[in-house]
Amino acid sequence: MSATETPAAPGVYIGQRVPRKEDARLLTGKGVYVDDVSVAGMLHVAFHRSPIARGNIKSIDLSVAKQLPGVHAVLIAADLARYKVDMLSFFLAAPVVPVPVLAIDCVRYVGDPIAIIIAEDRYIAEDAAGLITVVYDEEDPVVTMDEAKTGALVHPQTDSNIAAATGTEDPDEELEALLNNAPHLETVEFKHQRIAQSPMETRGVVSAPQGAEELTIYLSCQGPQLNARWFAQAFGMPQTSIRVISKDVGGSFGLKGQPWREEVATVLASMLLKRPLKWIEDRLENLTSACQAREQEIKLRAAFDKEGNLIASHAEYSINNGAYPQGADSNIAVMMFIWGAHKLPKFDFYSRGWFTNTVGLSAYRGPWAIESLTREVLLDRAARKLGIDAVELRKRTLLRREDQPCTTNMGLELEDISPAECLDVLLTKVDVTAFRIEQAEARKQGRYLGLGIATYIEPTAGSTGIAVLISESAHIRIEPTGKISAVVSTHSQGHGTQTTMAQVVAETLGVKFDDVSIHEDDSSRGGYGSGAYGSRQAVAGGGACIGAAKLLVDKIKKAAAHLLNTTPENISMREGIITVSGDKPQSVTLRDLADIAYGEPERLPEGMEAGLEVQFRYRPPPITMTSAAHACIVEVDADTGFVKIKRWVSSEDCGVMINPSVVEGQIAGGLAQGIGSVLMEQVSFDARGNPTAVTYKDYMLPTIFDVPTFEYNHDASMPSKADGGFRGVGEGGCIVGPPTLVNAIADALAPFGEIKLEFPMTPTRLLAHIEGRPEIAEHAKPVVAPVPEPTVATTPTVAPVQNVFSPSAPQEQIAAPAAVQIDGNWKFVLSTPLGPQAFTGRMSTDGNNLTGVFIMNMDEAHFTGTFKGNHLVWDLKVTKPMKITLKYEAHIDGDKLLGKCKMGIFGTAKLVGERIP
Repeated sequence: MSATETPAAPGVYIGQRVPRKEDARLLTGKGVYVDDVSVAGMLHVAFHRSPIARGNIKSIDLSVAKQLPGVHAVLIAADLARYKVDMLSFFLAAPVVPVPVLAIDCVRYVGDPIAIIIAEDRYIAEDAAGLITVVYDEEDPVVTMDEAKTGALVHPQTDSNIAAATGTEDPDEELEALLNNAPHLETVEFKHQRIAQSPMETRGVVSAPQGAEELTIYLSCQGPQLNARWFAQAFGMPQTSIRVISKDVGGSFGLKGQPWREEVATVLASMLLKRPLKWIEDRLENLTSACQAREQEIKLRAAFDKEGNLIASHAEYSINNGAYPQGADSNIAVMMFIWGAHKLPKFDFYSRGWFTNTVGLSAYRGPWAIESLTREVLLDRAARKLGIDAVELRKRTLLRREDQPCTTNMGLELEDISPAECLDVLLTKVDVTAFRIEQAEARKQGRYLGLGIATYIEPTAGSTGIAVLISESAHIRIEPTGKISAVVSTHSQGHGTQTTMAQVVAETLGVKFDDVSIHEDDSSRGGYGSGAYGSRQAVAGGGACIGAAKLLVDKIKKAAAHLLNTTPENISMREGIITVSGDKPQSVTLRDLADIAYGEPERLPEGMEAGLEVQFRYRPPPITMTSAAHACIVEVDADTGFVKIKRWVSSEDCGVMINPSVVEGQIAGGLAQGIGSVLMEQVSFDARGNPTAVTYKDYMLPTIFDVPTFEYNHDASMPSKADGGFRGVGEGGCIVGPPTLVNAIADALAPFGEIKLEFPMTPTRLLAHIEGRPEIAEHAKPVVAPVPEPTVATTPTVAPVQNVFSPSAPQEQIAAPAAVQIDGNWKFVLSTPLGPQAFTGRMSTDGNNLTGVFIMNMDEAHFTGTFKGNHLVWDLKVTKPMKITLKYEAHIDGDKLLGKCKMGIFGTAKLVGERIP
């Protein structure tokens, strides 16, 4: 079905609360997780890790560890060097700095793996790890982003501690004038704490060599096909040589999107020893050595007119990438969606990711979530300053369905978002007027109630510009027994895809739900897909299942019509019974047809192959949007600072729901994580880079007593443009939950002034806020503490690239000798938000005119432009994966080229080039 056809509506199975197929197996202890896997001859792995955050390795003594009975091997980087490994990001791109599997001559964070120990069991391996002696030449670490801006280089080979940057540092004079001259300018600035993903099942791998050149890898991951492809490309092996099996996975939240250093080291060691090896991350390792997320800071300014309409906005953002991020990131998605659902004429930003001597960055459910937290807090504060109700302010700025299609100031094309409509539904469930009366009465009694409201949009199943997320596959087979097997490229870490994909297949085929089995755990079965990533499985996986099932229906009808001497139009099927309509109704079972298709294929229509099976690959629309509005009511105890969530109401537009119970489970899980990030969770370090939250006594997770019963309201009146009409919903709770809760707490404590944005908002911090200010009149203007200006970086950054082309730059900065050589062949690297892209090209000049071509991946992109001296300017129009004009500026110095590319929705990227002799 094409995107223009009518999407599927709720039916026999789609839209129903079908009990999950997985639950009987998982709840009775019959699941198969990585630690349940046992292979003959298997040994166990532990790691010796660095106790310091930064330093050079002077010597390593392994002798005592090797002599411990039960130890089979102790290996360091030099031992694994016989295998060439190119560590990759999730996008299968090269990292911006080399990532060693094991530390080679230096360590870059506490927990940096130095040696891998292989022993009879994990206990012996742990003991041996403690017997290794490493002598370091310790150096002062760079722990915080402030230190990264002015401190030593984390990676000496880099120009600065900037891992990635998008946007422009140069002020837009027109934008600054709008901000400074507006009737009201609101500024929100804060730092967000670091978060550990904390999946119930930690990382784990069993690597079992099969013969000389084949591997079977049991991996706790988000998608076996993608991870098999990752290993194949990183190791330079054929993908057919690597089989990744991932049965049951106890949570991921972004941490297990790809293998990382420990998994790779275990696989390499198994290849070297030719023995199966198992590594299961313990909780201490998970909290100190696994990649983490969310440590970031933002300054958002927004200008309003007197009526509360948005005029302009600017955002400055930084995120801690740690030492070895899984993908260097400046989080362009924050900027894409911070005002994506709002009427905003002008917006600009500058965003950077910083290297530090801490554990590397990885994804975490809703990686861009700070955009909703910042925006929604700012809107509430602006409403209080303007004297406008916060709900009314949102109604004035939010895009409605009648405002679409439209294009945002970031170039994002919108046609079916509905946060304003979700807010309308929410307000029918939450009586704001009645709450305000209750709130006023409670305050007279010394009780502090607060109401928080937030809206958001979530990009799901993105298939634009990210090659590994472009499409998903489904292979459906009617077995000779009449049962249905579907091999899909989705993958569950608790998502319930074995149920939801079975619902889609059963609905589309016209068979019994119980007759459908879903297989998604083995890279050697089915086609390539990315698995669980980016709230995509319902949209992309469901679309693949619909497409395959429709092809199979056509084949069944054609075969049945031929056997029953009728036309395909007269054939229908329900619950596996094939029926012929007309004057002489007939029926046969699907099993009867399958018997003939497999056992007597000569009876099938001429040209039809034996059997009943099809494969289909589905590419969803570029982005499928989900919208929502949430409200929560809290009570903050003024004596203890404790927050009690009294009520939480959600209003979601997730299109056609496959299974409402699964949808609500996803929302609830995300909200629980959002509550934890606001109230209790925090990864912290001391000044030397030592982690200080290394157990769940220190790293606080929410319990069932901290999470309320949620109320759900679903709007399926606008199916998405994707086949099936589905929208993703997996990350939404984690995105909209924090601002909803923060706004509720701020509303409750409004009598004590504007709350300071310090995360997590622990009872101690809230109590300090309550006790630190005298109680003031309820309607008085809140007190706002002055915020210091950010420290200006003194180390070299990419800024000089941009400043060269600043409108205010003196002409002599870009002057060059008349004999500058431009013509010829060049090789380039463009530092995009998805990682560096390398390509070649040619440039030619004629007078002041410039022509050229970029060559990448068997494709050519031609451009024209101008040059003056050594200053080049050109535009490049592209149509794939989306229509966009790339605007380049650069200057040439000898055989080097340095410049930038404005990429519209994807911000600004650094361009470097080198002449090819």
